[in-house]
Amino acid sequence: MRSAVSVPVSGEEPKRAPTASRRRSRVPRARRMQLSLTRLEPWSVAKVTFLLAIAGALIQVAAAALLWILLNAIGLFDNLAQMLSKTGLDAGGFDLSNFFSLGTVLSTVTIFSIFEIILVVVLVTIGAFLYNLVSSLVGGIHVTLGDD
Repeated sequence: MRSAVSVPVSGEEPKRAPTASRRRSRVPRARRMQLSLTRLEPWSVAKVTFLLAIAGALIQVAAAALLWILLNAIGLFDNLAQMLSKTGLDAGGFDLSNFFSLGTVLSTVTIFSIFEIILVVVLVTIGAFLYNLVSSLVGGIHVTLGDD
């Protein structure tokens, strides 16, 4: 066994043996853990998907409103109505300004977004059920996590 303190020679400071903290390298090692994602709770997946789909729908409605305002500001709808009247294609009583009004566009985008919310939530929830079924057969997705 080694002594932790050596005998001083002629007035020298005593030398100490390296401690455990000095023997370790100065670079900390990253811990890694291997985990498996073996089950998704379908109700939890449905709730998160529902909230994300609502956020996406709000973004779609806002983007449609901004796009309509931009297109109206550059005069696209007025130019289209003028072009249709000059060419005689509006003979059937078709009013382009009513068809492309802000209210009509936003109503259409809102209805589309509601159907999209329902469709996305149902499909992702079915995907969670299918993942659980496949995961029981093959063991899930293996993930290695580290704290670098």
